[in-house]
Amino acid sequence: MPRQERTPVLTNRKAWHEYTIEETYEAGIALVGTEVKSIRLGRANLQDSYCKIENDEVWLYGMHNSPYEFGNRYNVDPMRPRKLLLKRNEIDRLIGKVQQRGLALIPLKLYFDRGYAKVQIGVARGKKLYDKRRAIAERDAEMEKRRAEPERRKE
Repeated sequence: MPRQERTPVLTNRKAWHEYTIEETYEAGIALVGTEVKSIRLGRANLQDSYCKIENDEVWLYGMHNSPYEFGNRYNVDPMRPRKLLLKRNEIDRLIGKVQQRGLALIPLKLYFDRGYAKVQIGVARGKKLYDKRRAIAERDAEMEKRRAEPERRKE
């Protein structure tokens, strides 16, 4: 049976600008109550979120998940830390990577895979200001190149 296309519910676009992503991992996320319904509606935010390893477990901090409109008393704190579900060997590998100087765990995407909420986390190194400027200049040059191509075809 072919695997379904994973369309992201949320994407952390700022992470690609602020960090150089070296590796990515897929992790399940432990949600309670009406959080899944809220995420399905796209009412969550990964903008300032980060992952941290505590007691050999990976936790997601700073993800805002707006309370579900019809959830009343079953809604939980929108900013609570959420546990990420990874295999033991993946956690051990992440511990080794994060202990290196300058590496961080940043959530990149939030999506559903076969009904389960998944988070794509990246092992990232922070970019310097000149790296960000270079990336912007390369992106602008690529856009200018694309704009010039249709004009050449017309001639």
